[in-house]
Amino acid sequence: MKKLCIEGGIPLTGKINVSGSKNAALPILFASLMCEGQTILNNIPRLRDVYTTLTLLRCLGCEAEFENNQLCVVPKEVKIEAPYDLVKTMRASILCLGPLLAVAGKAKVALPGGCAIGARPVDLHLKGLAKMGANFELDQGYIWGECKRLKGAYIHFDFPTVGGTENILMAACLAEGETVIENAAKEPEVVDLANFLNQAGAKISGQGTSVIRVQGVSKLTGCEYTVMPDRIEAGTYIIAGIITQGNLEVVNCPCKELDAVLDKLLEMGANLKINKSQNKIQIRPNQAALTGVDVITAPYPGFPTDMQAQIMALLCLARGSGIIKETIFENRFMHVLELIRLGADIKLSHDTAVVRGVKQLIGAPVMASDLRASASLVIAGLAAKGVTEISRIYHLERGYEKIEEKLRAVGAKVWTTK
Repeated sequence: MKKLCIEGGIPLTGKINVSGSKNAALPILFASLMCEGQTILNNIPRLRDVYTTLTLLRCLGCEAEFENNQLCVVPKEVKIEAPYDLVKTMRASILCLGPLLAVAGKAKVALPGGCAIGARPVDLHLKGLAKMGANFELDQGYIWGECKRLKGAYIHFDFPTVGGTENILMAACLAEGETVIENAAKEPEVVDLANFLNQAGAKISGQGTSVIRVQGVSKLTGCEYTVMPDRIEAGTYIIAGIITQGNLEVVNCPCKELDAVLDKLLEMGANLKINKSQNKIQIRPNQAALTGVDVITAPYPGFPTDMQAQIMALLCLARGSGIIKETIFENRFMHVLELIRLGADIKLSHDTAVVRGVKQLIGAPVMASDLRASASLVIAGLAAKGVTEISRIYHLERGYEKIEEKLRAVGAKVWTTK
């Protein structure tokens, strides 16, 4: 099995360009199922999850070509089954459910897989679609859905689910009448999906707020759209620059969407120059030791759960202590034991981690357990003395485009081995 090796202690110097957002690209790709004619999507990252989605789209009856971060999709004869062999590797595959019901009136979708970071049930998706007229059965690990034309409905989520909001949002575009989504997710990736759908002919308003309104239309038409940059990738590289005392510039950076993360980094004492008008952030060596801070993950615009592991790695070398409370996923501290293997001082209690800063981390063999956990191990390895060897790096390949190449370009000593 391939491993990523890092010789730590080298400041990152130069410029890193942020790739397109995986979490925005995947729902937009599934939304292209509903568009008549050709859809051209720019700034698509070359990631394992994107290739899995392409395979699934072809399985669902689409023609799809991918070259130089541009992806072209043309739906042909829509098929309704999303098979387990594809769906088991990627949580986002559930997002084909709403589009299939909207265009075909039927769907057979395997219950999804992905990172093992919590239950993440799909019942909110099903309840919302049921209010729009869909009927569901669960049989042998598959969701079987059927409807006539979906009808607009009032849907209130118990909590702001990103995937649930996206599934209902897509389905509502071709439903009859108005759909109102209350307690909707406000994440930038939801906004990007809504903006794409509007460009394709949908009538959506309120995206980015807790109430989204959708007026159903008779059809959507393929268009050209550029996907937003990846705020989680950007945050990961910013922290990598900080922890290595680097001179690093992160460009194509969605600064506004990173406000909660940047506020915490500045509170810690990070030396950042933020240029929102030019979408770039400059990291310079810290003028004093970083200070521990407390972090509570929350839905957007709060501190993102997808950045929890990365800031924990940074807290490992900060002065004093910091407390991290994870409120989104119940099993998202699997990186803690691996950071402890590198010399971190972390105590866990249920949904809370207390991180006491140490003077140095020491390289060791570690194992990635999920996508963002693997990023935290990369960050820690970049700062650790000696060599850190990270196994199960296929997790990284799900969410970070050319991470090895990008890190080497700014001076990091990284290589892969078997």
